[in-house]
Amino acid sequence: MVRAGLGLGPWDVFHQGVAGHSGLSIGTVLIITGAAVLLLWIPLRERPGLGTVSNVLVIGLVMDGALAVLPEPDALAVRIPLLVASVVLNGAATGLYITARFGAGPRDGLMTGLHRVTGWSVRLVRTGIELTVLAAGFLLGGSVGAGTVLYALAIGPASQFFLRVLAPPAPAGAGGTAGGTAGRPAGRRRRRAILRP
Repeated sequence: MVRAGLGLGPWDVFHQGVAGHSGLSIGTVLIITGAAVLLLWIPLRERPGLGTVSNVLVIGLVMDGALAVLPEPDALAVRIPLLVASVVLNGAATGLYITARFGAGPRDGLMTGLHRVTGWSVRLVRTGIELTVLAAGFLLGGSVGAGTVLYALAIGPASQFFLRVLAPPAPAGAGGTAGGTAGRPAGRRRRRAILRP
């Protein structure tokens, strides 16, 4: 998304806006924001895990590594597919590490916690969070572009889709027969359990 150069994701718009007012680096603001978001987990009764810690520590390193090897394209015909791929890959990554059940990252844990407490869809909760953060970042002076809007509107549906598709099926014999009970396959029950624990 950075190499596409068509706008930052909502959280990075926020980080950039806070950095501009505080004099801190964007990376430092990202860490502080992650810690602050973890505090919001307390009333939501979310539990951190290895995935939570890994999210905080690894994301920056992977981003630096990816930016070191990805070229900076000039052509819009290359930048647009990079942008779309970044949103799809972020949705897939969200589905992969949340369904692994090693703990969500700070921002995704906020999403799953609000989903569980409110009963609203992942799509609605994630989109609401992204738009709220985007508005705050914009008001703080963060950079907004067409890619920002695309990400804010698409990451919720993408996350919900990949959470359902990537959820492992329930083991045979768990909660009924391998084929499921009441006309609902076991794998389908398992996928819904991840979205509505």
